[in-house]
Amino acid sequence: MDTPAGDPVRRAALLSVVLPVYNEREVLAELTDRLSAALAPIGVPFELVFVDDGSRDGSAEALDDLAAERPQAKVVHLSRNFGHQAAIQAGLTYAHGDAVVLMDSDLQDTPEAIPALLAEWEQGWDVVYAIRTQRKEGLWKRALFALFYRGLRQIADTELPVDSGNFGLIDRRVRDAITGMGEHDRYYPGLRAWV
Repeated sequence: MDTPAGDPVRRAALLSVVLPVYNEREVLAELTDRLSAALAPIGVPFELVFVDDGSRDGSAEALDDLAAERPQAKVVHLSRNFGHQAAIQAGLTYAHGDAVVLMDSDLQDTPEAIPALLAEWEQGWDVVYAIRTQRKEGLWKRALFALFYRGLRQIADTELPVDSGNFGLIDRRVRDAITGMGEHDRYYPGLRAWV
């Protein structure tokens, strides 16, 4: 991949990882351990912004315990389940990093990929997409995802990368543009591509 012409190499003073959570209590400790192990070697201070989207399985309490144990963990509690896109927006609003990673909390997105995303951002890219090559879902659901992304790409005015989902990294300027939009019915991958 070529580096954008004229953009300087940059270094983050803070990296934010935004993690929407809905009924993920069983994987939160492993997720946090894997994130810490993946991020510690890169030498950049980081924050983990968990957004509890009205979980009913004890995720909210588990997140509060994590935040009490780990100073990098911050928790935003939504008053009820507003949905994934609202949780993403809340997390982006509370993210303070120069670069912001968005990933799901169910461990389908690989925390170990974050250093590679950050390396691309450091070379000047404002948006770095992660493309999912494997899915845990069954054949029918994978086929529906493939049809959805390709169909959306055909009708959208903005070019949307196929199979990119939410996992990826954005620059602070992109985060500011997305959080500043007055959209109420959000589709984060579309907004990210449009910006």
